[in-house]
Parts: sequence; C-alpha cells; structure tokens
Amino acid sequence: MKRRLRAGLAGAALALALASSAAPAQPAGASATPQKVLRYAFRVAETSLDPAKVNDTYSKTLIPHILEAPYKFDHLARPVKLKPLTADGPPQSSDDYRTWTVKIRPGIYFADDPAFKAPDGRQVRRELVAQDYVYSFKRFADPAHKSPSWSGIASDKYLGLAELRQDALDRKTRFDYDREIEGVKALDRYTLRFKVADPRPRFAEGLAASDVIGAVAREVVEFYGDGFDAHPVGTGPFKLVEWRRSSRIVLERNPQFREMVYDAEPAADDAEGQALAARFRGRRLPMIDRVEISIVEQEQPRWLSFLNGEADFMERVGFEFIDTAMPEGRLAPHLAKRGVQAWRRLETGNTYMYFNMEHPVVGGYTPDKVALRRAIGLALDIPREIRLLRHGQGVLTQSPIAPYTTSYDPAFRSEFGDHDPARAKALLDLYGYLDRDGDGLREQPDGSALLLELASQPDATTRSLDELTTKNLAAVGLRVKLKPAQWPENLKAARAGSLMMWSLAGASKSADSQGALARYDSKQIGGQNMARFKLPAFDVVYAQMESLPDGPERAALFDQAIRLAVAYMPYKFRLTRVITDMAYPGLVGYRRPVFWNEWWMYVDIDPALGTRR
Repeated sequence: MKRRLRAGLAGAALALALASSAAPAQPAGASATPQKVLRYAFRVAETSLDPAKVNDTYSKTLIPHILEAPYKFDHLARPVKLKPLTADGPPQSSDDYRTWTVKIRPGIYFADDPAFKAPDGRQVRRELVAQDYVYSFKRFADPAHKSPSWSGIASDKYLGLAELRQDALDRKTRFDYDREIEGVKALDRYTLRFKVADPRPRFAEGLAASDVIGAVAREVVEFYGDGFDAHPVGTGPFKLVEWRRSSRIVLERNPQFREMVYDAEPAADDAEGQALAARFRGRRLPMIDRVEISIVEQEQPRWLSFLNGEADFMERVGFEFIDTAMPEGRLAPHLAKRGVQAWRRLETGNTYMYFNMEHPVVGGYTPDKVALRRAIGLALDIPREIRLLRHGQGVLTQSPIAPYTTSYDPAFRSEFGDHDPARAKALLDLYGYLDRDGDGLREQPDGSALLLELASQPDATTRSLDELTTKNLAAVGLRVKLKPAQWPENLKAARAGSLMMWSLAGASKSADSQGALARYDSKQIGGQNMARFKLPAFDVVYAQMESLPDGPERAALFDQAIRLAVAYMPYKFRLTRVITDMAYPGLVGYRRPVFWNEWWMYVDIDPALGTRR
C-alpha cells in the first residue's frame, strides 16, 4: 500500500511539474498584461488531430477549436438551436430533403501557415471557400485514411462519393480528389451543394459537427503529408502551438480569427444562462489567450493537481474522489471556501460492453450465442457498480437511446436494467454451457473450453470495474481473461474487429436519437458499429428512420429498433454516468455542452476572482 501511495504521489508530482513549467514566457517588449491561460488535464490521450482519422472524445475536443464546420449549436440554447458558423445564413433544402445548399460567408481566412504561398514564394492569406468543404468531405472517402467516420458519412449516400472511393480501391490508385461528383460540389466560390440519394430531413444537424467536417485546406495536407495531423490549420479561434503526443497539447488564440462575438440565446427560464448571456453579450471571441492540456490518466494525480491549484478546471471528477469533493451531493466545505464551482448533470450518452458478433465464442445470431450474451448481461451487477464503485454517480441504462435526445423515454424498461444471476445460470444450463468437469467453470456446448477475453486499460478506475466484472461472471461459472492495453490501442483493435469484448462509453452528437442506433447499422461496421452487428431486419428499420420526417411513423420504428437491439444484445448497456465538473472561481462562463465538444472560446479567465491558489 505504501509503495502504491508513493507511486501515486510521484505521478502527482510529475503532473504538477508539467503544469507549473507551462507558463509561457513573455517576449521582449510585450505587454505586461498576463495572458489568460486555461489549464486542465485530459483523462485519456488523444489519438490524432486529423478529423478524418479520429473517433474519440478527446481528439474531438481539440479539433473543433481549430477547424470549423458551416454551422454550430448555440452554446446556451436548450433545446439546442442551430446557428451559422462559417455559413452565410441557414441551409436551404429541396422539398424532398435530397438537396441541401449552403452559402459560405466571404472574408473568412485560415490561420497563417507556411503552406500558403504565392507562386513567387511570398506567404499569402488564404480565404475559406466552398471547395475546402468539398475536399474535406472527400478525405473521409479516401481509402488511404481508413477513416472510422467513413461508414457514418457513407450512410448519407452522397451521390458519387462511394463510387469515387470504390474506383480507387478497384484500380489500386490514389484517390481522385479532382473528379467532380454531384453529392458534394462547389457551385461557385462560396456556394456548397450536397445531394443525397434518399431523403435526409435532419441533414443540417451534421453540418454543425466541426470535429468531423471542419474545413481543412488541401495545400496544408499536401505540404505536411503524413505529418498533417500534427499541423492542423483551420479558420477557428485557436491554433496548435505545441503537441507532445499523449503528454501535452497547447493551443493559442488565432490572431487571424475573424471578429465573432458572444451571441448565445438561453431560454427565458434559464436563470444561469441568462446571467451568462448578459455578462458576455457582445464580447469578442475567444476571450482567453491560451489553453494548456496535460494527459493524466491516473485519477489520483489528476485530482491532486487540481487541489494544488495547478489546474483551473477538472473535468469529470472520478468516483474515487467524488465523496471527498461532493459529500452527500454538496460541495465540500474546504472547496467552497476556495470558491470552487461545481456542475452536475447526466451524461448525454451511456456506458456499455460490446460483443464482437464475428467472434466464434460470443458472436453469432443462433439462440445459444444470444443466450450467452444475455447471461453475461444478467450476471453484471450494475446497481452495485453504481452504488459502491461509482459512489452513486450513475443511473441504470434501459435503452441504447441517450438522455436529452428526441426519442429518450425515461419510463422504458428492458433486460438491460436487470441483474439476475439465477436467470443467467438458467440460460447457460438450457443452452448447453455446462460445468462438465466439476471445476466450477462452464464449457461451451461442444465441450471445448469457454474463456471470455475482456479488453482493459491499465488504470485504477478500469481495474476496479474489471475486478467487479470478473467476480460477477465467475459467480455464474464464466472465466474471464483481461487483456490490458492503452485506450488508443484498444480503440484501433476494436475497429479492426480484433477484440472479443470491451467496455467503453458513447455520447450523442446531435439531438436526434438515431445517432445512438448507428452502432447497430451494418453499414457502419469498422466505425460506430464496433460490435460488427449485421441484422437485415434492423438495417431495414434503420434506413426507413433516416428518410422519414419526425412523427408517429418514425417513433414506431424507434420502438422496433430498440426491441431488436435488446433481443440480440450485441451491446450490454450498463449505465448513464452523472458528470461532475469543477473549476476555480476565475474560470467564468463554463457550461458543459450537450452534443458538441467546443467550449473554450465561450469562457473567460478573471484573475480578480482567484483562478488558482
């Protein structure tokens, strides 16, 4: 125990050293006004800064602060509201929702970069144009990138885009970025048009995903080549100035960022939102100068660095320290005396365990394989996980649908919410998973050994959860082997179909609930569909949901889809986490986004209120 404590404190010292050495030096002749710097730690390392190559939350938090989509969600509006970002006005759609046209606002420029040069070698300013979005969309289709987002983009059926990709695969040649297609096309310098094969009534929501379709310039990608992910150049409020992979990321205010002001529109009954809007209305964005991110995967050093004032903000206080921080749900007195602020709400997503449906042990659609997955789900004691390990910071998940989305029903109940070891044993007995040699462990129906392999991560939080999972499954006669690796490696293996089982979390990207069901869509295998679930009956329902406008007919399809998801159980949904974020009083204006990841431009650092100790 003493050795473990010393190791934890050493990790804390390292985190504090990284943070304390981060203060930027003032250049000679610079103003004496100190920079406004936001410092905090990510709990998981980023994977890349290339939007075509990522599908993880932390990379998707960095990217939209650098790159910009045509639209954004209003930071304070609830329910959410779409607003232009680089677009000049709202998107225009045809009556059948198959054609969408967007005007890009003239006079928006990329951050200065050596990639932007005139023929005579002079560096020039580079304006954002419609063709940049065409190029950015095509990058997801380029087979060379193996984009995890491609399956989701392909599901929208942009005319000609899949064919362009397939041509590169068939010919084994480079992807032809210069070939025009009808699906994504620049009609002129500032007019962008999308054409899709089937109606997409909610298409506009996807145009607000800066973490996916933020505009990149072709010159930059070609200038840096394989090093582009370390040199993302965008039109957004910040630019990357330092990146030590899986260790430290620094962004600074983009000096070329256009004039944009705080214009959030909270609901009339949102007192906190109204106060923020009144305080910041008309302020130019961003309001801070610099953001310094450290990667601290262990909870103890992350928490200690916050307590010691080396971080302004702590995202998602871990359940190991939640009782210390929020005893009985109230801010601890020692933190309140220091002016610490706390925000709590349900996450816009769920945690789940997925089963590789192509794996010979847990995959398949026959009754015995379904019974095995159901038994595993019933054996997991999620109420105990919430009560003891998470210290009450979660609620049982009954459905794949996430809170705050359009089809979420808090009254819905299903087997996802059941803990029933007796029923789990009965299912295993019925379908031939028996303990034939009396060692307390079950074999497969054909008598061969039954070993479950669960991917894991080498951190204290995951170890605690894995210990409970292993005990739960051992109680019904199932043996588990843990396979630890770093989170990015597990994610890569999951997309490739190399893992048997893995527990992780997902979050919704928009208000429409269909996004939560993308993980069951067979067209998104290798992307959102990590379970590699392929059920024609589900695919038919999913495709119909995409094309229909909101209404009773579409709502009935959601019911069908959810029941198929529960019946075949390629995913065992566990819980929805309660998120607690904390900050020192000098961080002003924070509100956790609902369906997006960008927020740094909407906060201010007020030294007069005491940012750090």
